[in-house]
Parts: sequence; C-alpha cells; structure tokens
Amino acid sequence: MFSGSIVALVTPFKKSGEVDFEAYGRLIDWQLAEGTDGIVPCGCTGEAATLSHDEQKQCIRFAVERISGRVPVIAGTGSNSTTEAISLTKFAKEAGADAALHITPYYNKPTAAGLLAHYTAVAKAVDIPIVLYNVPSRTGVSIAPHTVAELNKLPNIVSIKEAAGSLDQVSQILNECDINVLSGDDSLTLPMMAVGASGVVSVAANVAPAKVAEMCASFRKGDVDEARELHYELFPLFKALFIETNPMPVKAALARMGLIENILRLPLTPMLPDKFAQLEKVLKQLGVV
Repeated sequence: MFSGSIVALVTPFKKSGEVDFEAYGRLIDWQLAEGTDGIVPCGCTGEAATLSHDEQKQCIRFAVERISGRVPVIAGTGSNSTTEAISLTKFAKEAGADAALHITPYYNKPTAAGLLAHYTAVAKAVDIPIVLYNVPSRTGVSIAPHTVAELNKLPNIVSIKEAAGSLDQVSQILNECDINVLSGDDSLTLPMMAVGASGVVSVAANVAPAKVAEMCASFRKGDVDEARELHYELFPLFKALFIETNPMPVKAALARMGLIENILRLPLTPMLPDKFAQLEKVLKQLGVV
C-alpha cells in the first residue's frame, strides 16, 4: 500500500501560460533521484482547478511515462461533478496511473449520503485504487470517520489523504476501519504516523524531498529520535509554505531554487514581497538556497 513521502507535485507554467513540460520532467527526475516514494500529479498543489481537462490528461500521461513504474503515480482526478470525476479517472487508468486521488466534491457541499453516492459511483465505474482526499478547509465539507469506514468496504477504496488537521479524526478513522491513511498536513505527518498513518502526500517534499522521505523512513524503521529531529528541522518550512495560499509559496520557493518560473494561474498570484521575505529566510536556514 502507499507509504512514505509522496510529493504533491506542482505544475510549472511557461510565461506564455502553457504547461512547461521540460521543467515538469526535471522536477520528476529530481524527485526520483532524491528518494521520493510516490508522485501525485494534478492535485491541489498542481493547480488542477485551473487546468483544462486536456492539460490534466497531458500531465497525468506525461508523469506516468516519465516515472515509468519506478514509484507509484496517484493521479489527481477528483471533481465536484461525479460524471467528470469518473471520466478523468477512466483516463488515468488507461494512461497507466497506479491510483486516483479524489478530493471531496467542493462548493456543492454534499451530505454524508451524497459523499457515499459520489465515491461509490466512481469506485464502481473504474477498477483502479481510489485514495479519498479530505480537506475541509478548501472544500467546505469533511468526510466523517463512519463514512470513510463505509467507503472502505468497497474493494478499491483503499486509502485516504487526511487533511482535516485533526489527530482525533485519524484516530477515529483507524478505530473504525483499517484503511491506509496518508497525512495531508506536512506539520502533522509525524504525529499522524505515530497513531497509524503510513506516510504523507507532501507539499514540502517539492522543496526538500530527501529530508521528508528520510523523516518518514526513519519513523517506519523505528528510529523515532531521528524522525523527530527531522520533523523539527523541517517544521519552519512546513509552516512557511502555507503563509499564503498553497501553491503560491511552494512555487515561489522552487523559483528561488532555480527549478521553475514563478508563474501561477489566476486567480492565484505571486506572493506579496513581505511574505516572500519570510519564506526566503526559512529556505536559507534550511540550506536549499
């Protein structure tokens, strides 16, 4: 099952506004060289909300082909339209993705019954492992632990990226079922692993992939002291990457590192100078610039 450091990969753009696949390939190659355990193209950090469906498909196919089976590819294919989610997930399976990440339907705020119906429809329509994605701060709805347990009864709903910011939520989920849990909050990865999560879908791994992977690996092999030391070393980065809306800070960081252009799609904009100064101080302390 999915474990360790799984990067929520940014989508680099050219100044013309098109996806920069040359930079995308370099980012993927660097992640693999640094020991990242899995890659998520087209998640929230990958600005899926402003990618066209054609671009999203191109990014998923590109990532699958570039990675070529070396680590799992968990393609972001979620939508607030069940029909669109099914269509994108069918494409991801055809392209060779190992799993599909499905955010809770945003804006329409479905009830528990609606969430059950949505995820059940996707899981029954496409025979691919499904990773639920609970991020109520961005969607306005949270998956209750009992709903997660009900969904886990479907054979291909195998994992959840849990980003509600609550250790109680993770504990309640794992008390009701044995679904694979991945942290969706970098700063809570180590505490979540302590109560049973197997790793993280990480924003910070875009910037410090080797250290995030090492933190997860250290905990999993029982070296809690080393994992804790890395957690505290990375903690300022975990926080700095969210001083403005994700992925604004992480793209600014990668641009400062010379890996991409600092280009986002509206309505996202580059960081304000005073906020970037805070981020740059952390990057320098960490030694990545």
